[in-house]
Amino acid sequence: MSFRSRKRFGQNFLTDENVIYQIIDSIAPRSSDHLVEIGPGKGALTQPLLDSGGVLDAIELDRDLAVYLRKKFASRDNFTLYNEDALYFNLSTLPIPNEKLRIVGNLPYNISTPLIFRLLEQFRYLEDMHFMLQKEVVDRLTATPGSKNYGKLSVIIQYYSTIEQLFEVPAACFSPAPRIISAAVQLVPRKEFIIKVDNIEVFRKVISKSFSMRRKTLRNNLKGLVSIEELSSLGIEPGRRAETLELEEFAQLANFLNQKLTDEERSENKKF
Repeated sequence: MSFRSRKRFGQNFLTDENVIYQIIDSIAPRSSDHLVEIGPGKGALTQPLLDSGGVLDAIELDRDLAVYLRKKFASRDNFTLYNEDALYFNLSTLPIPNEKLRIVGNLPYNISTPLIFRLLEQFRYLEDMHFMLQKEVVDRLTATPGSKNYGKLSVIIQYYSTIEQLFEVPAACFSPAPRIISAAVQLVPRKEFIIKVDNIEVFRKVISKSFSMRRKTLRNNLKGLVSIEELSSLGIEPGRRAETLELEEFAQLANFLNQKLTDEERSENKKF
């Protein structure tokens, strides 16, 4: 059975066997694992993941592919497929008593960022994540303060997890070939956060406001939230730009603002 790639699903099927097994080697699946594959497509990674002996739940939005995959792996008692949208899938609905999930996926490039955010909101269920992503997104995930790629995505992802780029993957390894270079990446949710954030929503909003206009300074982007005097009292120069701040400084700023806001302002986002 053949399938045409559908643009609305952002489908680029991985076809290179060497890359497939390079990914599998990086994951090193075990028979004791509970794996979750997002967007299995035609099952290129699904087969070797199942061969590891672990339990595999797959989430596939495309109905035709879901039918195909159910037939293809009908004989595998360690395989369950959910024909749902991963962006709205709740991991807590899976049978996961006292075990962590290992997430795997060749993610559609058009939803990769919101999907990673969605998964990290459920970090307590996760052991690790291995994804194929657009190289540009990986550069933003792993960026450090002071670099052009450092932004909102970098700060929030690095708060929740450690990140490592594993290897690059040329466009020719996919069908159809995308117009970009891809990269495999590993994310491991932190068991203990390296900094304390009192209110995660305030933290995320402070980061968004700080990077809202990249060429503007903090005194401009945070005007009405924090005064110049307050920034200085925190040891943060008001003339700095957001891309120069360390993760710890964003946490310090968010915790200060969280204390400053009233309960009403916090709940109704009046200051943001």
